[in-house]
Amino acid sequence: MKFARYGERGAEKPALVEEDGTLRDLSGHVDDIAGDALTRLDALKAIDPASLPKVEGTPRLGACVGRTGKFICIGLNYADHAAESGLEVPPEPVIFAKYTSAICGPNDPIIIPRGSEKTDWEVELGFVIGKKAKYVDEANAMDHVAGFCVINDVSERAYQIERSGQWSKGKSSDNFGPTGPWLVTPDEVGDFDKLHMWLDVNGERMQDGSTATMVYRVPFLISYLSQFFTLEPGDIISTGTPPGVGLGFTPPKYLKAGDEVRLGIEKLGEQRQVCVADD
Repeated sequence: MKFARYGERGAEKPALVEEDGTLRDLSGHVDDIAGDALTRLDALKAIDPASLPKVEGTPRLGACVGRTGKFICIGLNYADHAAESGLEVPPEPVIFAKYTSAICGPNDPIIIPRGSEKTDWEVELGFVIGKKAKYVDEANAMDHVAGFCVINDVSERAYQIERSGQWSKGKSSDNFGPTGPWLVTPDEVGDFDKLHMWLDVNGERMQDGSTATMVYRVPFLISYLSQFFTLEPGDIISTGTPPGVGLGFTPPKYLKAGDEVRLGIEKLGEQRQVCVADD
């Protein structure tokens, strides 16, 4: 089953997504795709879509999960991306935070920060925690996943790499975390270790990879992270990116105002963003 959130930013409503992309309003059953509702997705999946009001038109889509407490990212988690970066695969996952103010809808604009000359793209497989996870065994890790989604881990490389300190300041500018369009339950995704993923800039294919080259897999990441802190319903984990980021080209390629970015992951939908300069 696929779930979405639609409407104006900060006032999104929950929806069920039919096979043809039609949205059906879930407001009569839950107030949001967030919090405790993530523990009750099985009950929502049992609802007959035809019994729900049809959402007319083409409303804005918000991030596919609301009230996220933690946005956790994994760095250098694709062997081929680590190679293009000239770095070794780390002996343990690289963890960094993307602050939740970066979260936006899948088709909201990428806002290039003032003075930025190195804003980059990264298509990533994301997943959302649906049940509290603390000291979880890898064998039981998937019991804690509400669903999967597409994430563009937009990054400002100068802020991330050249200005010392933590990566988060290069990862957390406004609208640096497009998330969605859908939250897709694990039963519908199936084998999440072999999903095709891609990203285009102005119609040119930049990234063309697969989750098959991921080093640290989803169950391991849940178990690993849960040894250090409790994962709560609504937390987002973004699992890293395949080769083809702007930093990896010679010379590097970066985004500028007016550029169009399209990206997607097999079974999880597509995103489209237009880049705009921050005012």
